[in-house]
Amino acid sequence: MPGGCAVMGRTRVLIADDHAIVRRGLRLLMEQTDDLEVAGEAENGVQIVQKVREAPPDVVLMDISMPDRNGIDALKMIRKEFPRLPVLIVSMYPEDQYAVRAMKAGAAGYFCKCDEPEQLLAAIRLVAGGKKYVSAAVAEALAHAISSHDGDRPLHERLSDREYQTLCMIASGKTLTQIAESLNLSVKTVSVYRTRLLEKMNLRTSAELTHYGIRHGLVE
Repeated sequence: MPGGCAVMGRTRVLIADDHAIVRRGLRLLMEQTDDLEVAGEAENGVQIVQKVREAPPDVVLMDISMPDRNGIDALKMIRKEFPRLPVLIVSMYPEDQYAVRAMKAGAAGYFCKCDEPEQLLAAIRLVAGGKKYVSAAVAEALAHAISSHDGDRPLHERLSDREYQTLCMIASGKTLTQIAESLNLSVKTVSVYRTRLLEKMNLRTSAELTHYGIRHGLVE
């Protein structure tokens, strides 16, 4: 079993989301089932890793947009230390933005918050059983990523995870200082990522990066 012992066959789920109302909603949803229980809650990326280390659950339910440490970064750390622990990403971002990156980083599945609650419960049970949860939209995004040549892919899909995070934050209006604090990096390092972005995307200013992000629906 990937995490701690499930009591009376119940799957223990760690809920990780920076919005208290979302965590509360997910808790209430699982309390209505006979086979799922909440093992704990985390409101930022650092807490996720700490709680998994302290008492590994059976499944981690995690948002991508998290303070202190981005969800993708937390996912990579969990996969490194607990390779058999399934992590189900639950995000407001459409599948074509982060699903492929999340699955490549080791996620057991990617669930959009716009989908039905019953589907989420089914996804949790599926990944708890050692399988992958792949919706039709995620399957299409994965197929596109595999079949597309670099020249056919949008510029933002060719960026590294960190560069992509920086692009999305710049497009959302965050300053380099705010981005550095969110990603737990130095301002100098974030500035380097911004420079790489401009070079790779053949753009000149942050305003052009912002325009690109808005045009491609990368802004939260």
